[in-house]
Amino acid sequence: MGIATPGRYVASVERIDLDALWRAGKRAILLDRDNTLVPRDARCAPESVAAWLDRAREMGFELCIVSNNWHRNEVARSARELSVDAIAFACKPLPFALSSGMRRLGVDPKRAVMIGDQLYTDVIAGNLAGVDTILVRPQATVDLWYTHIFRIFERRALRHVPCEE
Repeated sequence: MGIATPGRYVASVERIDLDALWRAGKRAILLDRDNTLVPRDARCAPESVAAWLDRAREMGFELCIVSNNWHRNEVARSARELSVDAIAFACKPLPFALSSGMRRLGVDPKRAVMIGDQLYTDVIAGNLAGVDTILVRPQATVDLWYTHIFRIFERRALRHVPCEE
């Protein structure tokens, strides 16, 4: 498996089976914010995402947003609304913010999973940090100009990777 290869590719966060993660020994979920939890063109996460996070919390998962978004107030607002811890301006694909998140949550990499919508930031950061990775499709087509460029390369890299609907 390459550094830019996700462990799984899933249509959306809500499609990820929390029971299966728990059975696999995962106890912490690190999550990207923009286009993973909150559509890039919205201020709040959809109700279905909030409900999935509520269920994860009820099951005993520790949760932390690890976002490259440098608008710390936006990340903090989402974290409050979703009742999760958060790290903004994470500088992914560097793995340091993920390691910091795991320390905050009190878990080692074997017990954590990183979920995000970008192959070249979220997946690489997760793989460098030694955690399992789950790539999800972006929630919206709205993105930063440079992310659109990365998406071109992502589509090529993922053309033979099946997406779990």
